[in-house]
Amino acid sequence: MIRLFDYWRSTASYRVRIALGLAGLEWESVPVNLVDGTQRGDEHLERNPQGLVPVLEIDGLRLTQSLAIVEYLDETRGLGLLPEDAAGRARVRGLAQAIAMEIHAVCNLRVAKHAVAHSDGGITMESWMQAFIGPGLAAVEEMLDAGDTCFGKEVTLADVCLIPQLYNAHRWGVALDDLPKIRRVEAALADHPAFAAAHPDRVAQ
Repeated sequence: MIRLFDYWRSTASYRVRIALGLAGLEWESVPVNLVDGTQRGDEHLERNPQGLVPVLEIDGLRLTQSLAIVEYLDETRGLGLLPEDAAGRARVRGLAQAIAMEIHAVCNLRVAKHAVAHSDGGITMESWMQAFIGPGLAAVEEMLDAGDTCFGKEVTLADVCLIPQLYNAHRWGVALDDLPKIRRVEAALADHPAFAAAHPDRVAQ
């Protein structure tokens, strides 16, 4: 049995749920409540010493870090999430990392909470998220092709990262009006079975 230790609103977990769907795999979700601190308990720290989600148990392995997990699924299940040419792979990885390592990293729940708690009331969760998600997505907009996916004509690792980040953008009231390429990708993938099934609204809480 494939088991995914995740949290319904975690964008990192969302990425892995999309990849599992693209692979057509059946898996069991094991919720880890990030709000009540379950991730810092001994049981979860034994799975992942970082105290983060997701953790994927598959093929006798216990994998952490969403991009590493998604690339493992891509390589072992032939998902085609990276182009065949080196230049294309670099472009797609650049897009994915611009989201996962730049926008997401600073907007991680524990980072944002720490900033708010030490701001003497000068920062709210909303203002922190908007300050980083908006400009981050504006930069990604400039990096995208003008098609229905982030790069080329097929779903790639970049799309697997972008769609979850857009969920977070909507949650925190980040305007996407000036991002037509991003909105086009979002609309094109909204009804894709793997993306739709992975959406937080479809995940047991």
